[in-house]
Amino acid sequence: MVGQRLPVPRLEGVSQEHFMQDLYPQRKPLVLEGIDLGTCTSKWTVDYLRQAGGRKEVKIHVAAVAQMDFISKNFVYRTLPFDKFVQRAAEEKHKEFFISEDEKYYLRSLGEDPRKVMDNILIQVTGKKRVVLFSPRDAQYLYLSGTKSEVLDIDNPDLVKYPLFSKARRYECSLKAGDVLFIPALWFHNVISEEFGVGVNVFWKHLPSECYDKTDTYGNKDPTAASRAAQILDRALKTLAELPEEYRDFYARRMVLHIQDKAYSRNFE
Repeated sequence: MVGQRLPVPRLEGVSQEHFMQDLYPQRKPLVLEGIDLGTCTSKWTVDYLRQAGGRKEVKIHVAAVAQMDFISKNFVYRTLPFDKFVQRAAEEKHKEFFISEDEKYYLRSLGEDPRKVMDNILIQVTGKKRVVLFSPRDAQYLYLSGTKSEVLDIDNPDLVKYPLFSKARRYECSLKAGDVLFIPALWFHNVISEEFGVGVNVFWKHLPSECYDKTDTYGNKDPTAASRAAQILDRALKTLAELPEEYRDFYARRMVLHIQDKAYSRNFE
């Protein structure tokens, strides 16, 4: 049994002022409909993209399945001319392939390190996607390895291996061409493309600039205070390791309770 399913709210005709003053401060995912995106939703066809991108070579992810796992790395990197990549990505079956005729392709144009602490707007220019999001308040149920969940198949999770995952609330939405999804910083998201499409992400820093590492141009790192706290916790855990197991277990549990009492917000649903 998977966790509680909740739809991501959808609103049409939202002005910039309304979004920034009333919706943005709520820090919840939201699908915006009817935003004027110009001609790209109709212009960016497969033929247009092939012509516009030309023969420039790009490095792409190639996987045998749609669920790419960025922890175990169930994909390989390959290089193709951009026009060839677009052609293959739009095919259901491939005459030319690296792994199999059903292989899936993904091009992430801004590099491998996600901007994990930044707010994000996903603009679905063409195609369709299904997006499932999890609140940062459910992080303890997601079996995190770094910033990514070990649970790859979120629709049919192995609850013997990941029993707490059933407690995570999942927020779901389907994006069609022209939809815009607001993803607040720290929200975990799983994206499945239901057909060939192009999405554009726009990121910006939610916190004041002084909260970030000045050398971190793109917001890839945690806020400075969070990084310091994590370093202090690592030192504390190394100190606890000097104790016998029974003592280490007791004092570690006390630390968890202290963090829950002092750090967790009580007014978030």
